[in-house]
Parts: sequence; C-alpha cells; structure tokens
Amino acid sequence: MGAGVVKKSGGGGRRRRGAHGKHAVMGEINVTPMVDVMLVLLIIFMVAAPMMTVGVPLELPKTAAKAVPTEQEEPLAVSLQKDGTVSLMNSPVDEADLVTQLKAIAQERDSDKIYLRADGGIEYARVVEVMGALNAGGFNNIVLVTDTGGPSLTGKAAAGN
Repeated sequence: MGAGVVKKSGGGGRRRRGAHGKHAVMGEINVTPMVDVMLVLLIIFMVAAPMMTVGVPLELPKTAAKAVPTEQEEPLAVSLQKDGTVSLMNSPVDEADLVTQLKAIAQERDSDKIYLRADGGIEYARVVEVMGALNAGGFNNIVLVTDTGGPSLTGKAAAGN
C-alpha cells in the first residue's frame, strides 16, 4: 500500500527511451491487500467467537426472561452438570473446595455477580444447595443462566427474546 510511479509515454503509441520520459506519481491506493486481510480476520473472528463461551455442555432450561446486560469484568460462571459435577468456569471442582475457592476469587473481583448454569434435568434442591455454596463463598448476586424462547406464565413461547 503506497504510491507508485507511472511512466507516461508520448503520443502515437511509441515509447521513448532514455531520460526524455516524464514520471508522474500514481495517486491511487491499492486496497486489494487490505480487503484480503480484513476478510481473513473476519473469518477468524467468526470461527473463534463461539469458542469464547464457557465450554461445559449443558441442557439449559428455556424461559421467557430477557438477557442480562454485559459487564466490564469477565463473567464468573459455575456449571452444574446432569451427573452432579460442579465446574468453576471450565474446570471441575470438588464440592468441599468450592466455597474456599470462591472466597479467594471474591477477594480479587470488584463484582459480586456470578452466573449459575444448571442442567434442566437437575433437581431443584441440588441447584439451591449450590446457590447456598455460592452465597457462602461471597457471591450474593447470582444470575441463573437459561436459554431464551421458552414458555412464559401464560404458557406461550416468548417471541423475539
């Protein structure tokens, strides 16, 4: 990307030889390499964006609730899988160590918000036990993560949420 030099030839289709030719600066920018780079970056981000979410596979329950606004900090997520395994972000955590790890993390964070992702097949009592552990670990603002488009209190699926 830069300016080049274009040699102007005389009339009649003949080329002049020697120092008699005039050189003019080409004022056009070649944008083709820039477009190529931008397309490659776009493809990279399109492939990488779905991988940036928390990677514990769950069957989240569907609800008519709207999405929670995003924060400045990276969201802290605890996942409760159908087999009962508890994961802090992507790492499985022993239930006995969950509260102590959460207390250590809570001291380093500005926000007391934590996201709880629980499989839809888990008993409610088990979810409440984990919520109690999150509260004991110093996180009082617990957000329950669900999928959109589920039934509302009227029994109809939510549209456009």
